[in-house]
Amino acid sequence: MPNIIGGKYKKTILHVPTKLVRPTSAFKKEAIFSILESYAIKHSIEIYKNKSIIDVFAGSGSVGLEAISRGIEKSYFIEYNPDVIKILEKNCQKICKKNEFEIISGKAIDSLNERFLIEPSIIFIDPPYKKENINLILLKILKNKIKKKHTFIVIEISKEEKITVPEGLSFIKEKIYGGTKILFLN
Repeated sequence: MPNIIGGKYKKTILHVPTKLVRPTSAFKKEAIFSILESYAIKHSIEIYKNKSIIDVFAGSGSVGLEAISRGIEKSYFIEYNPDVIKILEKNCQKICKKNEFEIISGKAIDSLNERFLIEPSIIFIDPPYKKENINLILLKILKNKIKKKHTFIVIEISKEEKITVPEGLSFIKEKIYGGTKILFLN
């Protein structure tokens, strides 16, 4: 069972739908937040106070809930599967106050038409491996002006997958953990 690894809800255990999701491991979550926090400190960027995270393909919500535990103001969760949404809702109610989360039910590409009222500092994209066109999602984020000057985009994909970084985004870092590749863009 995955759990929260940092912040005020550290060690809180999350529910995970069996066979329907592939939760981000504690090791990868720690690496993601360490890299983001380190980069933010180095470049004097605020990633938690008065900011939000958009957790695309949210699943159990472990990354968005980790951000809540570390002090982000709001997590927007985008999830399509109704069975997964029920478990995501339970996890959110376990950790968040009502105004700290919003679950957007729908396909990722369509849900990126939503209005995110609190500026995102992190957009986390973790689709089913090799089943979604990440480039279309990145273009939609840029077209809809969801990404702001200091918004980080973190993508977790299979290490075999290739992504073309569109104009308007810059590559920060790539990390490989087993069969997983994590890309950091700004």
